[in-house]
Amino acid sequence: MLNERSLSVAPDCNDCPIRHRAVCARCESDELERLEQIKYYRKFEAGQSIIWAGDRMDFVGSVVSGIATLSQAMEDGRTQMVGLLLPSDFVGRPGRNTAAYDVVATTDVVMCCFRRSPFEDLMTRTPHIAQRLLEMTLDELDAAREWMLVLGRKTAREKIASLLSIIARRDATLNKRGAAAGPIVFDLPLTREAMADYLGLTLETVSRQISALKRDGVIQLEGKRHVTVPDMSRLMDEAGDDADGGLLV
Repeated sequence: MLNERSLSVAPDCNDCPIRHRAVCARCESDELERLEQIKYYRKFEAGQSIIWAGDRMDFVGSVVSGIATLSQAMEDGRTQMVGLLLPSDFVGRPGRNTAAYDVVATTDVVMCCFRRSPFEDLMTRTPHIAQRLLEMTLDELDAAREWMLVLGRKTAREKIASLLSIIARRDATLNKRGAAAGPIVFDLPLTREAMADYLGLTLETVSRQISALKRDGVIQLEGKRHVTVPDMSRLMDEAGDDADGGLLV
């Protein structure tokens, strides 16, 4: 069963914060009008399930705001977080009737959804949509390969810095700010426990490394989740990524 809460006011496409990164990024005005006919918005509260693995998925869509997790359950009941969905990321797979992963909102999430069958039909008639979805899929593949490097080769400090840099750089991109524009401020969407699960670390190690990054001035922390990155290049150095992209594509 899909939990949802309707939006009283739907965002206008021209003012959409993900307009130039989402699946509709390359669409012309007439193509946007076609998408408009099959789209609707859903809002999910933090902790609420968006879809469970194995459920019939009658929609696809983009995260407009907020962050969700992708998780997969094992036969013995253990679960593993396998990905994060950040603003502009695409949920669902055209051509697949059921969800492959559990998708859960970690913050309040707004999604721009499209009915799956009409969206699949529109893809065949609108090359700009199919092309953009292919680009996003290849970007996701590249990011998954990079994440294998994070999990397999990086130190605990580099893993924490990598995750922080992914979230910080996505925030900067969506707000059209570069690293040179000043500090980047964001709320960490994951608990320490979730970060430990995602990064393959213990809770104690995560807490210790975050404290070390704070002590060394790489990040500033108010409470447990409000993060300021004074110098993005320094955080990326800590992550072991280069200055022109690293993990975020």
